[in-house]
Parts: sequence; C-alpha cells; structure tokens
Amino acid sequence: MAPTASNLHPVTTDDPVNARILSISEDRIQGFSPAPFADIAQQSGLALEVVLQRIAAMLEAGVIRRVRQTIMATSLAPGALVAWRVPAERLNDAFDWMSAHDPFTGHVVIRTTDAATPGSQYRLWTTLKVPQGFSTDKHCQLLCEKTGAEAFRLMPAKKMFALGVGHIRRRELQPGDKSDVPGRVIDTRLVELDDLEWRVLWAIKREFSVDEIAADPWRPRAAASGVPYDSFLKVGKRLSDKGVIGRFSTFLEHVKRVKANDDQAVTRYNALFHWRVPEGREMDAGLEVGRFHCMTHAYWREGGPEFQNVNIMGVSHGLEKDKVMAHKAAIDQHLRGVGIDVSYTNVFWGGRSEIKPSEIMPDVYRDWCRDMGVDVEGMRA
Repeated sequence: MAPTASNLHPVTTDDPVNARILSISEDRIQGFSPAPFADIAQQSGLALEVVLQRIAAMLEAGVIRRVRQTIMATSLAPGALVAWRVPAERLNDAFDWMSAHDPFTGHVVIRTTDAATPGSQYRLWTTLKVPQGFSTDKHCQLLCEKTGAEAFRLMPAKKMFALGVGHIRRRELQPGDKSDVPGRVIDTRLVELDDLEWRVLWAIKREFSVDEIAADPWRPRAAASGVPYDSFLKVGKRLSDKGVIGRFSTFLEHVKRVKANDDQAVTRYNALFHWRVPEGREMDAGLEVGRFHCMTHAYWREGGPEFQNVNIMGVSHGLEKDKVMAHKAAIDQHLRGVGIDVSYTNVFWGGRSEIKPSEIMPDVYRDWCRDMGVDVEGMRA
C-alpha cells in the first residue's frame, strides 16, 4: 500500500510547522485569491511545497475538517441566528435531524447557562440561511413540524463587527488584548448576482478534497464549470469586490477530540456572550466589542423579550473556562469605561455541536422542498 500524506507528515496542531501554517490559514487569507496556498506560504514564511503537504496531511487525517473558500452568506441569502425551545426528551433528536437533513441550517449547538435565566430554556441554537426569495420564518415553522420544537426566536444580524476563527493564533491571547482601533462594520445587505457569477460562486465555494490541495487550485474548478480560466479569476475578483467572498480557510474541529491530533480538542469552551446596551448605542457597543482579539464573531442582533432584549452578541472560544470569563470581564470593563451602560448580560455555553456551512443555492432549495413533500411556492417570502 502506498503511503498517504498523513503517514508521511506530522498532523497534530501543536507541531511547530503546522501551528505556523494554521495561524495564517484559519482566517488570515481574506477575499478571493488566485493562489491561496501560495499566500499562506508567503505569510507563514514556509515553502509552498511544505504548506501543501501539511494541509493535505491534516485534512486527510481529519485534524482539518474542511478546506474551502468561505462566502459572505449574509450578503447572498436571508439568514439568522435561531434559538429553539425543544422538549428535553426530543433535544438530541432535533439536533440530529437538523444536522443531517437540513442543508440550510449551518451551525447546530446545544447550549446551557450557568444558572436558570431568561431564555435558558432555549437549548438548541442554529444558524440558518435560505436562498433569496424564500422565508426564514416559514422554514423554521417547517423545522418545528419535523423536530417537535415548540418555539423559536429568529435573530438576523443587523450589523457584524468581527468575523474570523483563528483558534490556534488566539491561544496565547491575554484578557484585555485588543486593537487600537474599533472593530469594522460588515454590512448585511443582500447582493444580486448574474448567472455567470452564480456559476463561478458555486465552483468556488465547494470544499476541497485532499487531491485538490495544489498550487493552482482554481484551474480544475474553472474547467469543470465550463468557464475560461482567466474569466473565472476575473469573476472571482468581481465577487470579492462585491463583498460576497469571505476568507479562504482551513477549518479545525472546534470541540471534538480527534484521534490523529493526539485525542486533543482544539478548543474546549464555546461561549456565546449576550449584552443589552441602550437603544441607539448598538453600533458604538459593537465596534468596541469588535476591538477584542478574543472575539471570533460579534453582531448586532435583537434577542427580544425571550432574552431580556439583548442586542449585542458575540462568540469566543478557549481551552479554559476561567480564561474565557476573564476575556468577557475585560470587555465588560471596557464598555463601562467608554460610557456604554450594560444593563443585562449572560453567557450561553456550547456543548454538543456540529459545524457546517449553510447552503444558499435556490435550485438546491427547490429540490429539498420536493424531498420534504413541501410546495416550494408556499415557502416564498
């Protein structure tokens, strides 16, 4: 039997070379690049051949769970963070169904709070995108029928202030580490694409197999999509300029232990922070929270009465719970210091989780509705 990539090269995340690669490849390659692996090599100071070998080996071993060009789905499809109230005896079944049978549901996480609080009965949290023209509310009503969920709260993002991952890079952060400038505002308005742009986007966003980890990764994709290579790259650049291309990323398993990674998890604690700030100060607060390097995501979302009307949310990860809470305490103190009152705050801790990208293609939605026995026209917004 011929040796495989994962047998020839180290695959653990604590290997020094792998750590150098991952500190860049998780979330430092922004936008569309004609040569993303070469960019990773350049920024990590390693030879391209080494980068290709190590990423292929980690992907094959399952340490990296996917390699893909992310898209800014909030600019391409209506979406929301969704909190679900599910009877306790049906919670895991609902998790399983959404993970396995709904390609438009992305992250699926069972969350808990340290004490009984408003909203703590909402244990199942998901992200959702539906293609343009369809209704997130009707989609969630259908999921209630399929899973036995009793209620849901849709929380679309009004603005985003931080969006990244970088688990390896964030391990050495200290509470209070932040940028000298406020976070950036990422708009959530929908962008329309023409047929050629959709075709190229479909080719760009597909996950990479081990065999596709190569110096010139887009050429085979262009050929398969029937688009001349130069045109494919130009459209990719145009999509990036329109703000619908995110980062080129190697995604690690968040909390699952991976045997090939010495049975270690990349991170142990996944915290969803909630803050309620005065109406009219949401943008100010989001920009201040977005300064902090510990935040992988930060949003302006309306939690409604189910969640004490919180309006700023964000996610932070860590290996130690006390340190995650110390990061939050530093943010709380900073908000007070800049004159932003926080009248309520909470933390929802992630447990069982399944992380996958949400599908956004209209044709896929039509096929899914047919498979579910649902009239697709009845699902329109």
